[in-house]
Amino acid sequence: MADESRALTIEDVEASVQQSLARRESRARRSAIFYPIVVLAAVLAVWEAGTRAFGVPAFLLPPPSVIAQSLAAHWPLILQYSWATSLEILLGYSLSIVVGVPLALAIFLWPPFARSIYPLLVSSQAMPKVAVAPLFIVWFGFGLVPKVLIAFMIAFFPIVIDTAVGLGSIEPEKIYLARSMGFGATATFFKIRLPNALPSIFGGLKIAITLAVVGAVVGEFVGGDKGLGYLLMVANGSMDTPLLFAGLVGLTVLGVGFYLLIEVAESLAVPRHIRGSHGAARESM
Repeated sequence: MADESRALTIEDVEASVQQSLARRESRARRSAIFYPIVVLAAVLAVWEAGTRAFGVPAFLLPPPSVIAQSLAAHWPLILQYSWATSLEILLGYSLSIVVGVPLALAIFLWPPFARSIYPLLVSSQAMPKVAVAPLFIVWFGFGLVPKVLIAFMIAFFPIVIDTAVGLGSIEPEKIYLARSMGFGATATFFKIRLPNALPSIFGGLKIAITLAVVGAVVGEFVGGDKGLGYLLMVANGSMDTPLLFAGLVGLTVLGVGFYLLIEVAESLAVPRHIRGSHGAARESM
């Protein structure tokens, strides 16, 4: 009886701990949604009241209500151009993954290659992408290819760096333990090193998706005939500031939506205990 009561007590303690952790995660999720909404509502309220009170002209800074009216009036156009920009973002982002992850793997596995290519990668990031965009227009015309390449050039660097850092950041003790258990190099990589690197890899992927949005818009600024970047240029040329802000809202929603999709993929791919350990490490820093 004593053993049964002791086992029951341990089970109760474990269940209580699990319930406490679940409640804490639920509160954290609610806070992550509630606080930004409150701050955004406060900013919009101050913005609306300030522009109305001081009589700011709409062509300089329209109030949020006017922007909402423009968004409602032009939403079919914004939605149509959002599809074009989304295609450029997804293609450039996919290309950055296809090129960036194998490149990071080569940098990690082959030190001479890393010493040869890493300075060139850093130097390439010092070059303004806006200056390269007109060359892509000359070489590839005004179609889809220049926008995809510019999005790729801006987005692939964090994927390379974060993947390489993640693969090399594992504790040596884990590698020694895997070897003592008879794991070969391939098994150690896929069972130990890669799962440990996934949080860093997804960190690079989340940064890259936001940069891909920037790259697509830069390409549309330089030589676009459709897309949200092109819409911003048209609105700016016609001094239609409410439409300009409506286009910015569309771009923001697009970027946040893609970012959240990567976060969902991370929650499915990365085990919870690994995410928790990396989060604790960031908090301790």
